[in-house]
Amino acid sequence: EPPAAAPPGGSGCAPRARGPSPGRCGSDICYGGSDAAAELRARLRAVRHTVLVLSGKGGVGKSTFSALLAHGLAADETKQVALLDIDICGPSIPKMMGLEGEQVSECSNILFVFFFLQNLGVMSVGFLLSSPDDAVIWRGPKKNGLIKQFLRDVDWGEVDYLIVDTPPGTSDEHLSIVQYLSATHIDGAVIVTTPQEVSLQDVRKEINFCRKVKLPIIGVVENMSGFVCPKCKNESQIFPPTTGGAEKMCQNLSVSLLGKVPLDPQIGKSCDRGQSFLAEAPESPATLSYRKIIQKIQEYCEQHHLPEEKIM
Repeated sequence: EPPAAAPPGGSGCAPRARGPSPGRCGSDICYGGSDAAAELRARLRAVRHTVLVLSGKGGVGKSTFSALLAHGLAADETKQVALLDIDICGPSIPKMMGLEGEQVSECSNILFVFFFLQNLGVMSVGFLLSSPDDAVIWRGPKKNGLIKQFLRDVDWGEVDYLIVDTPPGTSDEHLSIVQYLSATHIDGAVIVTTPQEVSLQDVRKEINFCRKVKLPIIGVVENMSGFVCPKCKNESQIFPPTTGGAEKMCQNLSVSLLGKVPLDPQIGKSCDRGQSFLAEAPESPATLSYRKIIQKIQEYCEQHHLPEEKIM
């Protein structure tokens, strides 16, 4: 049941983040046509930039990157940031954002995000689960329906950056989010990989997917790119780039390499506590890499921003 307390303003709706009722997910949202596109466009018209975070393979740090990208963008208090987690079968964002165990409800069919900070809102399928250990056993149509509901029914409000954390690979969820957001404007995708060939092999597939569906590629991030000793500052290769790593792959495929992020054990500790690693370890080599990457993403978005009249 939704919380009974009323929010400031006395509307009688649930106070914090409100989200889709489990009973409604996938029920009345499978409609299409121009009306659906117009509704999505109207809901997302105040979203200035949309960035998808992709990975060819699981376990490369995609959700960690999504969370830290949102944290980094929200460090500018003049920017409003939203983080949407559509990794339906493996939602990690609630844990990483310190929102694990939160439950969502709705008010007058409008859904509201949880706020980690005043200017950082989060929505995730994890908020629908009674326990973080619950398995989501859904077929494609129900997954697609939930994604559409998150885009159509959530009151995102005025948002400078909408960051979308996607599942690994190229599945129904990716096709759906690209199709639905095509009614508005997607700045592009950031693809996260690790240096070894077993990861790069799947990233090449991800790049081909983006090109086939005409999804712009902002660039590639090589995560876990070596380890910098906090005492002697020497760097060691944990995952040797046997085929040249992301740098060589990006050169071959004419894709931008946004940067390389070294391993730092503090990242895992911060994520487990639901805190921002960037704030907790501001001098870490990984933090410095993240800040440069985030700056490049911001510059790309500003350069490729469509005039408002073309979006509406």
